[in-house]
Amino acid sequence: MTYLGHQFDGTGQAMRVDDLDHEELLELDPEGGLIRFAGQRALLVDAVAMGLLRKYLVENFGLTAARTVLTQFGFAHGWRMAEAMKAEFKWESDEDWVRAGTRIHALEGLFRVEAGGVGPLAKQGVMIVASYEAEQHLLHFGRADAPMCWTICGLTSGYLSRIAGREIYVLEDRCIGKGDAACHLFGRTREEWGDERAEELRFFAPTRLTECLEVSLQRVIETLKLAERKLRTHQRALVRVARDVAEPLGIVAKSPPMVQLLDLARRVAKVDSTVLITGESGAGKERIARLVHEESTRATGPFIAFNCGAVTESLLESELFGHARGAFTGATQDRPGLFEAANCGTLLLDEVGEVSPGMQVKLLRALQEREVRRVGENKNRRVDVRVLAATNRDLAHGVAGGAFRQDLYYRLKVVELRVPALRERRDDILPLARVLLAESALGMKRKLAGLAPSAADQLLRHQWPGNVRELSNAMERAVALARGTRVELEDLPEEVRQATPRPTVTDGAVRPLEEIEKEYILAALELNGGNQTRTAEQLRIGSATLYRKLKSYGVLGARRSARGAAQQVT
Repeated sequence: MTYLGHQFDGTGQAMRVDDLDHEELLELDPEGGLIRFAGQRALLVDAVAMGLLRKYLVENFGLTAARTVLTQFGFAHGWRMAEAMKAEFKWESDEDWVRAGTRIHALEGLFRVEAGGVGPLAKQGVMIVASYEAEQHLLHFGRADAPMCWTICGLTSGYLSRIAGREIYVLEDRCIGKGDAACHLFGRTREEWGDERAEELRFFAPTRLTECLEVSLQRVIETLKLAERKLRTHQRALVRVARDVAEPLGIVAKSPPMVQLLDLARRVAKVDSTVLITGESGAGKERIARLVHEESTRATGPFIAFNCGAVTESLLESELFGHARGAFTGATQDRPGLFEAANCGTLLLDEVGEVSPGMQVKLLRALQEREVRRVGENKNRRVDVRVLAATNRDLAHGVAGGAFRQDLYYRLKVVELRVPALRERRDDILPLARVLLAESALGMKRKLAGLAPSAADQLLRHQWPGNVRELSNAMERAVALARGTRVELEDLPEEVRQATPRPTVTDGAVRPLEEIEKEYILAALELNGGNQTRTAEQLRIGSATLYRKLKSYGVLGARRSARGAAQQVT
């Protein structure tokens, strides 16, 4: 038998544990795409990938199911490795066979036994360091309250059980994952453990896995049913209140500017270019960013939105690129940044105009090289992220003034999507108001049929300086205050109720000033319930002047006629 140059002639010469190394155990066949370790086909699996699998199991199935799966996976791995070592080598004693296990596991990169350590079956147990599992748990979850080397405990249990010919269970009482200096493992039979840790031994039982998965599956089914019920309720509310609205991701687009914007957004979504989304605060830039993500090939990946102006400059680098343990005060563990968290997905850098010049240089490098370097580290990490940037600032003006780097500006502005202000898309105001009204009514569990004509008319008069965000707040307030089954004029915010018509241009002609003045005065009089004194005070004209104007409009005569008719009826 040949292992990369080392000969075993079949004479029965026993293998020594100290002679085990990668040359003895590892066989590479690059042409065939095969790796063999101790005679068995093996795979090279990244430790972080195993950590992400652990994270997925915990987050989707819970700690109990995750621990059961990883413990039993480790047990099967250890059992097979013990069989492979027995088949490939002759050992002087079972004790050497046992000792070979700790050596093999170190060569596999799983953990290392402290110098002088014998093994888990020793009375004092064994201390292990460099546990990949504890490292990955700290990376993805932070410090734990209990030992977390589930796979390693299963692995050593399976290895020892195969050698002993009876079940050996290895458990942990100290762990690097919960802040201890090393991990401490003990191996005992079920009888030797007794009732002391009976609950932990259940993780080795096959029935435990079935129970855990059934419970987890039931939990997932219940969660999905609840989500479906909420979605159906939401859809019914939207159909009832906003029948004429077809909105992707809550976006309403009936006006030509929004229709053009959505068309451009969908086209640019198909390619992986960087996009700069501009527009006033509250115009809906994040919703457009989500649309680009959902319509792209990265839709199954994460979408992370981060407000660059929400953190201090000193923390921004750590938030975006991550940091190493000990990089600064309070950095108690390695932490990936948002670029790494958004890998294979989309990262939205909102308010990118707030980034300092020094940070702009690092951001430019990350975009160009597709690499990030965590604070406190000296190595680069590859990332696969699509970056979208959003701002309500004029970055071109910032470039001209020296506040924003020109090279970063052009790197971000491969394609620009400008979100129009709400006052520029007046055809969208009422449909959007109805959608927001439906959402607020659903959230407050109120049944509202829609908007009264006077309320709808007043929404169209307002200029909406706060854009969609202001409209959303107005609808939420109206739902909260509405007395009947629909929103009335009095339910709207004061600044909306006081809005007056703006001058409009029709057929290329400007309306006469006298006509605009008349419309404005009559609107103010209606707003004040016909009170001429209050209207004159608000218009800052004399009562006599207002009286003459109303008389010229024929309003006073009409009012007198109405009052006379009412008196005759009485």
